Amino acid sequence: MKILIIVPAYNEALNIVGVIKDITENTDYDFVIVNDASTDGTKKICEEKNYNVLTLPTNLGLTSGIQLGMKYAYKNNYDIAIQFDGDGQHEAKYLPQLVKAIEEGECEIAIGSRFVNKNKPHTIRMIGSNVISRCIKFTTGKTIKDPTSGMRAYDKEIIKKFATDSSVTPEPDTIAYLIKKGVKIKEIQVEMKERKHGKSYLTIGKAMKYMISILFSILFVKKFQK
Repeated sequence: MKILIIVPAYNEALNIVGVIKDITENTDYDFVIVNDASTDGTKKICEEKNYNVLTLPTNLGLTSGIQLGMKYAYKNNYDIAIQFDGDGQHEAKYLPQLVKAIEEGECEIAIGSRFVNKNKPHTIRMIGSNVISRCIKFTTGKTIKDPTSGMRAYDKEIIKKFATDSSVTPEPDTIAYLIKKGVKIKEIQVEMKERKHGKSYLTIGKAMKYMISILFSILFVKKFQK
């Protein structure tokens, strides 16, 4: 089975080498870095290390990066594609568990979840995660405990959806939409680390705006999408 890890990266010069080292030491999967027009030398490092890298012409954001990676996976006939953050917070040792769940037919999307058997911390960010989880439950009947997790594995049919339908994005509203379409989703307990270098692009203001847009999409957009 052909498996591809898609690593979206924006200004991850201080993290990307460690991320790829983790991937290559803990899996035998292929990988592609999608460089989102970084300005800090991420592209140069990838080229010097001979990493497989695709570079967007301008900074377009996570959705465009993942969609480009999915188009690459679809074009090259991969069976499973894995979304894996380039900031060093994810651990590749958990990826075989996500792959196994898809290979054994348990699901079409496997989510690396921090909260399968652990409680969420009481932070502003996790309050937002709880609200999104409840909104998904309300509209689909399905509980997704870690809807904003960026560690996800997708089977071949979902790869095709990403590659051929621009409305399919790596966001919780798409998860809600796919559940309503009958797609099987399973969460698998993982641990995630704190970012070692650099800063998250999500300020409190951006996080609030993000949550509002996602909730609106789940309740009023994806709900009626065919």
